[in-house]
Amino acid sequence: MAVPMKRGANVALTQEIPTLKGVVLGVRWNAGAEHVLADNLVAATILCDRQAQAPSDEYFVFFNQLTSPDLSVAQLSAAVGDDDEQIEVDLGDVPADIHRIVVVLYVNDGPGARRTLGQLRDCRIRVLDLADGTELVQSENLAPQLRSETAICLGELYRHPSGWKFKVIGQGYENGVAGIAADYGVPL
Repeated sequence: MAVPMKRGANVALTQEIPTLKGVVLGVRWNAGAEHVLADNLVAATILCDRQAQAPSDEYFVFFNQLTSPDLSVAQLSAAVGDDDEQIEVDLGDVPADIHRIVVVLYVNDGPGARRTLGQLRDCRIRVLDLADGTELVQSENLAPQLRSETAICLGELYRHPSGWKFKVIGQGYENGVAGIAADYGVPL
């Protein structure tokens, strides 16, 4: 297991591993006895341009839209291992105009109403090598900093002149997916 990365920390993935062709972004959480919360958490991925804006709603990948238009990013229908959700990214197929791939987690409206991420005991994101499943990085537990938030931006893959990097973000939103959508220009 990799040493947990703190909020704001980043790592140069393809610079450190030049043969890296794809990654799996794994999201895991522990809601304890809060089964309604656990059942209503949604992991999603937003593909963004240079200005950190989604080109359209087609670049919001989640349970109702499992792939990006170019098929470079796909949410797996069943996670493998310890993750609750997993997203595969083929780094070579990501369109040149996409500069950030942001992973978020939010409480779905409806039955999950009145639940917050502050009820989580554990919440992490990790990066695995798509080729062999080796864990490359893992975030620290992001749950202790959460209180009344109903969404969190966990981390992002982003282009850098030296290649693809990964950054742990851990920014919470009290206004749920609407706040994330507003920040990243996703029409809801």
